[in-house]
Amino acid sequence: MRKILLILAALTITASAAFAQQKYNQYGVAVQSDRLDVEAQDGILVMESPNSGYKLWFDVRTQADGAVFFGENKDYDAIGNGTSIRRARFAVKGQIDQNWYGEFDMDLANGLVELKDAIVRYTGVPKLELQVGNFKENFSIQRNTTSRYLQFMERPMVCSALAPSRHLGINAKYAGGFLWASLGAFTTEIAGNEEWTNIADNNKDFGRNSGYSLTGKLVFRPLYKAENASLHIGFAGSYRTPITSVATGEYGFYRASARNSTSINRKKYLDTNTLPGYDHNLLWTAELAGHWKGLRYEAAYIGDNVFFKDAKDPASVTTNKFGGWYVQAGYLLFGGTQRYDANGGKYTKIKPGTKAGDLELCARYENVDLNDGDVFGGAAEAYAVGLNWWVNNNVKIQLNYQYNNNDRYANGKGKLFVGHDATGAPTKDYTKVVEEAGKGGVDYSMLAIRFEIDF
Repeated sequence: MRKILLILAALTITASAAFAQQKYNQYGVAVQSDRLDVEAQDGILVMESPNSGYKLWFDVRTQADGAVFFGENKDYDAIGNGTSIRRARFAVKGQIDQNWYGEFDMDLANGLVELKDAIVRYTGVPKLELQVGNFKENFSIQRNTTSRYLQFMERPMVCSALAPSRHLGINAKYAGGFLWASLGAFTTEIAGNEEWTNIADNNKDFGRNSGYSLTGKLVFRPLYKAENASLHIGFAGSYRTPITSVATGEYGFYRASARNSTSINRKKYLDTNTLPGYDHNLLWTAELAGHWKGLRYEAAYIGDNVFFKDAKDPASVTTNKFGGWYVQAGYLLFGGTQRYDANGGKYTKIKPGTKAGDLELCARYENVDLNDGDVFGGAAEAYAVGLNWWVNNNVKIQLNYQYNNNDRYANGKGKLFVGHDATGAPTKDYTKVVEEAGKGGVDYSMLAIRFEIDF
């Protein structure tokens, strides 16, 4: 009898211990629990399970910018010096298990809230990723490279004007050794209150379909086995139709615009304005990038063939062609190594050469042309040099000098002075610019600095 009582007591204690270890959520439902290790990995807070594939981390970024402008013609529109919080990003990222990943990312720069990434990703098949949500289309290597690891403070003008960024969609990506491939279907832009209001109004008031784009990319990587080198040869194309994230009065119009590779000078010299009859466009790009030890280089051409239909004669189709290119390179002066992100098909943070970090000396030339046929959106080129101080894994200071050369058609939809007329007076009308009175177009220089921290 005593033995039976002892057995029952042991069972009761065991059951009580098991019951005490059982965890419940806020709704009273029993849940599985897992111990997490908390540590800082290169200055990033990471919570990770030693027993499963669960991992949660924060991705926070602050970029504080300042710029001064000089050299513009005194008769043209003044360019104001200024400062800004270029990015104030907060993201939560989680690998729930070996098969599922989620991400939420927003930007609070300058007091404005904007959604960036909102991702549901399946990673259960080796070398393959399937994801749904709001994220960057895999089109341009420069566009897809995170702002943390850009060689210059801003991306080239042609990327801002033509390369697609984040849209709501679904995408499949294969990242093998020699080959990297991506194919996705996308719809409207999900960013802030303005875009969502436009989507809702276009749907509610006009019953318009949201529109779509199909984007594919292939990258060949002959040096994928190399330890300190990479070669990235990429080709991408995108078929795009009108989407509803634009104002209701601009639906069915095409527009391409860009600033001169600066976020502080808010003037958009390059602007096609809204072009009616937009049916679809075909974007394409060819890019070459690579690195060897401390050297990293990148070049790309982006073209856009835009097809318009006459409302009175739908069978009549006209085409305008816009495009541009850039070439840039950077070298780490203190013996550091550049790094290629094989899974993302882009470049990532460097490996510094010393305990005091590393200095990267960079140079870039870029050109974009939004003039074609009877459309004069302007053309521009820019020469830039930069010095990046990678202080450590989390702090980066960038210094950029840039010379901008805009043509006479880059008048910001007719709002900006671009030359002098026959009387010598400044004019916004490119047809009245007299070359003898001075070269048409706004030319100026910029000196800019950025302080960045990632944690």
